[in-house]
Amino acid sequence: MRPIAWHLLSRGGVNPAAAALLLSLCLGFPPRALTCPPGCICASDIISCSGCNLSAPPLDLPDYAARLDLSHNSLTALPADWLRRPFDRLAALLVGRNRIVRIEANAFTATPHLLHLDLSSNKLSVLNSSIFTGLAELRELLLFGNLIAQINPNSFSGLRSLAKLYLSGNRLTSLPVSLWDGGGPLNLTFLDVSSNRLASVRVDTLLSLSQHGGIYLQGNPLTCDCALLALLQYWVWRQYRPLVDFKDDYPCRDDVGRKLNCSLDDEMSSEAGSYQTDPGKWLWLTCPGFASPPMTDPAVFWVTPTAVLNLSAHDPSARLAVLPNGTLEIRGALMEDSGAYACVAARERPYRPDASPEVTVVVGNMSSVAASGSAHRGGGEHFNTAFTTLASCVVSIILVLLYLYLTPCRCRENRGGAPGGCGGRALILCSDPREVESGQRRSNGKRVAFLEPQVEDCDSAGAKSPVINTSHATTEGILKNGSRTVGQTLTDTALMTPYGNLTYAAAEISKIIQMRAAEPSHSNR
Repeated sequence: MRPIAWHLLSRGGVNPAAAALLLSLCLGFPPRALTCPPGCICASDIISCSGCNLSAPPLDLPDYAARLDLSHNSLTALPADWLRRPFDRLAALLVGRNRIVRIEANAFTATPHLLHLDLSSNKLSVLNSSIFTGLAELRELLLFGNLIAQINPNSFSGLRSLAKLYLSGNRLTSLPVSLWDGGGPLNLTFLDVSSNRLASVRVDTLLSLSQHGGIYLQGNPLTCDCALLALLQYWVWRQYRPLVDFKDDYPCRDDVGRKLNCSLDDEMSSEAGSYQTDPGKWLWLTCPGFASPPMTDPAVFWVTPTAVLNLSAHDPSARLAVLPNGTLEIRGALMEDSGAYACVAARERPYRPDASPEVTVVVGNMSSVAASGSAHRGGGEHFNTAFTTLASCVVSIILVLLYLYLTPCRCRENRGGAPGGCGGRALILCSDPREVESGQRRSNGKRVAFLEPQVEDCDSAGAKSPVINTSHATTEGILKNGSRTVGQTLTDTALMTPYGNLTYAAAEISKIIQMRAAEPSHSNR
């Protein structure tokens, strides 16, 4: 296609409109992608029609947009067919600051990959069922600043990926059941229902949601009962940020517990409780801080590693259940039941800073856990020993290679012109090659000699003098550990460290070198 277009454009007399059409097809854009609605701004994949005084959505919007902004207009409704073709690339849709009072079902089926939807500051009063159908990937939904008083049960069905929901500044009298009935979001981490008309809330649901995210309830006319007091006291102990930041906007105060008479007696202990049992056994957890069991049918909630339980949710067939006196019963304990358990119950006084409503449960043998930790540490020690041994071997090999092949000093030729018989593999570390004479070689100070018996003749006859007079030479260790030389015995345990292994290897090689240096040369003239 592109060679054909280039051939047509290279010929004279081509219609400019046809050339533009061919060019757009070659680049992969249909002709409609090049149009921008009047009054809107189109830049790359961003389409902005904000503040254009639109009373209805534009009919011919470019479908290559990744961000579409229709905010600050006069839109009153979003019909089912307001987008006439699929917008597969659209990730953010902004329709806030309009006058929308109605959204029809399936209004967003043309945007299957939408991640952010802003419907804030409109005039919505009811969220009907199926209006968010097709938004399986939606993560953020902004509905604050509307007039929402009713949310139908299936309004949030299908929003499996929803993580943040903003519902503040509406007229809600109860939380939407579809948030936790199993058909709505699976991992909701942020819920803002502040500044509504909530009089009561489900404490077990809020406890469950608050374990993984933030819930904002301030600015509601909540009835301060024992259940709500238990929730707020527990959040204060946890320093739960949504509560700490807006503590003055909640109805329950620190002295409300005594007036409500929610508990008989409570003296919170600073020592955290701990329970240990074998798999299959039954276990009973008493609520920390109560010297005597609470009153019958108390407002006690247990936050377990898997769920939030209370007396109203009692199931005779469940393994974990809250008894009428507030005790948590674990029937047939499993290894998965191990973890931290928090007893959320209203108290006459707030928690002391050193007190804790949590207890720890361990199912199984605690020594097995310690053994696994020891095995982990032992594995690290084995790795350390293996590493230092390998490093010692590498250093030893390098020193041997230096001994065998490095020859910085050159052997002079005999005076008669014949090649000298100094030994091709002999190594003499000296400061000046001119110090090597044909007769007695002398050592000027400290030298290190690596010698081996000579097999070649340097002169015609007679025994050859040693290359270096070892009686005057001082042999030094190549590697030292502090002030210790290689001549010392390796008996200090401090030297048997990872670096001590390296010193030991170098010391052994130096001993061999010293023995070689002491051997006389047996070459004959």
